[in-house]
Amino acid sequence: MIFRNVPRSLLRVLGAVFLCAALVGAVGCGGQSPAPAAAGASTGAPAWANGLATVRAAELPRQARDVLALIDKGGPYPYRQDGTVFGNFEKALPRQKRGYYHEFTVRTPGEQDRGARRIVTGEGGEFFYTDDHYETFKAVLR
Repeated sequence: MIFRNVPRSLLRVLGAVFLCAALVGAVGCGGQSPAPAAAGASTGAPAWANGLATVRAAELPRQARDVLALIDKGGPYPYRQDGTVFGNFEKALPRQKRGYYHEFTVRTPGEQDRGARRIVTGEGGEFFYTDDHYETFKAVLR
């Protein structure tokens, strides 16, 4: 036997390490349950969400739902910048060729300018929502 001269205590430790390594993706070491999903995150997110938190369209602010309806209709949009190319310079969304993403303003009550909220669409049918001017995004599940 290959482990004949190895102390039993070391074999137990090695066995526990290998068992933890095998289980870490499913339940975590020590039998603990994995951490719960972040608020707004959803299991079974589409592949295009690329690990981003998700939000159901029905859970978005009313103004964002209104913008989604305008996008579905093809406009008209209230801001001249709506529908323009979103450059993804922050690299918060999955990398795509220039022109793949387009942005739309989500009005923020009380703001005198366009505010920080946007819907960004992708050519593949993706929808993303940001309420902090491109710092973070959530994939919108429709």
